[in-house]
Order: sequence, then C-alpha cells, then structure tokens
Amino acid sequence: MKIEIIKCLQDNYSYLIIDELSHDACVVDPSEAKPIINFIENNKINLKYILNTHHHYDHVGGNLELKKKYNINIIGFKGDKERIPEIDILVEDNQIWKRDNFEAKIYHIPGHTTGHIAFHFFKEKKIFTGDTLFSLGCGRIFEGTYEQMFNSLNKIKKLPVDTKIYCGHEYTLQNSNFCIANDPKNLKLKNKIIKIREKLKNKLPTIPTILNDEIECNIFLKAKNVESFSKLRDLKDNF
Repeated sequence: MKIEIIKCLQDNYSYLIIDELSHDACVVDPSEAKPIINFIENNKINLKYILNTHHHYDHVGGNLELKKKYNINIIGFKGDKERIPEIDILVEDNQIWKRDNFEAKIYHIPGHTTGHIAFHFFKEKKIFTGDTLFSLGCGRIFEGTYEQMFNSLNKIKKLPVDTKIYCGHEYTLQNSNFCIANDPKNLKLKNKIIKIREKLKNKLPTIPTILNDEIECNIFLKAKNVESFSKLRDLKDNF
C-alpha cells in the first residue's frame, strides 16, 4: 500500500491510498476535487472509494465531483448519513470495512464532531485521524465534549506505538509552539521541532507522524484525566 499526500485548500491534507498491484485507490477526506483528479489522471490511478472522517466541508468538499466523474462510493459514519451528501456505505464503531484489497477498522472518535471516525488500516499500521489527533495537537471541540475527545485520543493512544498517523491539516508547527510552552524540558520534543522546521523549510509535509512520538511529545496525550485535558484544550484555544 502506498500513501500519496495531496495538499488541498490552504492547509488541508487529503490522502490517496493506492494498491500498487491493481492501481486501485481510496481517497481520504477530499477537500476539493481538482488536485485529486490531477494526480489520478497523471498517474493512471483507478479511484474506487471516498473515505470521510467527518462531515465538515473542508473534508467532503470534493466528494460530489469525484463521485460523479468516477462513479464511486462514499463511505462514512452511519450517524452522519444526513450530513455527508450522497453517502453510500454506512460504517460504525469497531466495524471492519473491507473492499477489494483495502481493509480498515473503523473507530468512532467523537469530540471534534459527534460523528467523527478514524480509518485504521491495521495490517499496514496506518491510521487516518481527520481532525481528532494532529501531529503535536488535537482538534477543537465543536460538537462533542471534553470527555469524548479525551476518550477518543486515548483510544488511538492504545494502538501499536509504531502506527503512522495521517491527520487532516498541516498544523504541526503551531502545535509545537504550544507543546514546548507547556513542556519546556522535553528533549525529544525539542529534537522533533528541529526536524519539523527542517521539513517545512524544504516545503515537505510533517505528516505522517508516529504514535510513539506523539505519546512522548504531544501535550494532549500526556493529560492524565479529563480535567487536565480540558484545561489544556482551553489554553490552546486562546494561545
């Protein structure tokens, strides 16, 4: 399985998950259609499925154009069936979604939205977390509760530590500033920030990140309880 990172809009990332034998592909959270179409056409990819982590427009904005052009299915959480236009396949928590050579476990991870999910390609140790877990950060809480987000992050935290995390935005540098302000003695974090700045200097994405790095460096994953997490989230909202 090959992952192509497609930059969309201002700071969004969409992802093409490509089976290298068949050239079939899924796209995760297509914010807009044009950059996805350009890559597909230039590389002779067979787009088969759209995987949506949640209903926000900057994650589903390209859905309908891609569906119309390639006659493909949209997959999303059953609780968002009224909020993701023309959704075809409804999935739920802990379900194994399997089509062709693609197989992922679905995790319901509410907090950012009530219907947010992650797609965990467990055989490949890759998870697509949308706007729940970012590199060195987590999503704002728009519809859910602090407790839901805390529990969702801890659900991801229990995965194998070498899991690669693909999130919805390039927020890593901003997130790192908050983490180091609240964890100034963390040497691993300091070293990670050096690597982040080097990647961005070379116009490279800072994604994917590795779960073990997040456990050691992401201040939100260090929160011991809902109360300490909620205080951090409030501080970040006003940082």
